[in-house]
Amino acid sequence: MGLPNGVHHLALNTGDMKAQVAFFTDVLGAELKALYWMHGTNGFYHGFLKLNDLSYIAFVQGPDGARPAAAEPVPAAASMNHLAFSVGSERELVAMRDRIRNRGLVVVGPIDHGFCKSIYFGGPEGLRLEISTNEEGIDERAWIDPEVVEKVGIDAEELARYKAPAAYRDQAGQVPQPGLDPAKPHPMWRGEALNRVLKMSDEEVTRTMSEPTPPVKVAPRAEPAMAK
Repeated sequence: MGLPNGVHHLALNTGDMKAQVAFFTDVLGAELKALYWMHGTNGFYHGFLKLNDLSYIAFVQGPDGARPAAAEPVPAAASMNHLAFSVGSERELVAMRDRIRNRGLVVVGPIDHGFCKSIYFGGPEGLRLEISTNEEGIDERAWIDPEVVEKVGIDAEELARYKAPAAYRDQAGQVPQPGLDPAKPHPMWRGEALNRVLKMSDEEVTRTMSEPTPPVKVAPRAEPAMAK
């Protein structure tokens, strides 16, 4: 007890909630589980996409000119809003609150959000941090608000697809690299560097760009002695 067991959700700011939901449901197969007015804010809404029942990618969007409860400016799209770690129970949540306070940090909560309970604190360089716990996954029937669905421009057919993305059949690495489409998202490389990478085969990328050698040479770990 006293340590997070993973990431509960990473919340990212967005200027286009529908585009993010469409991307993550189609490209990664994540299921839309919640879309609702964000608690304690002025006009912001929150979307949760399931990685598993205890881990999500989340998005935050608000109209131009809206302000969160703390009267902070509207954050830039594609920036991190907050990071929420996960613990296994409310008892562990309170234990983490004790640990954080023991380090001299202010921490608020638990706050019950319906599908999870959370505590809130801050990290270096202005990080917004949260620790959450939930014993079950999010029930999308209760947490997808029709008013917000309409607000972000999702129709009934799209909503059904976002809630239950089509199954994908593994093609054993045989899908060829598509042509570069300027209208679609790109990898981390840009300009000539990206063009150079895209001229390589997958095998050449792996062979020439991999850096598997660690910075410190160490002896192999000793095998534990067998009990007699």
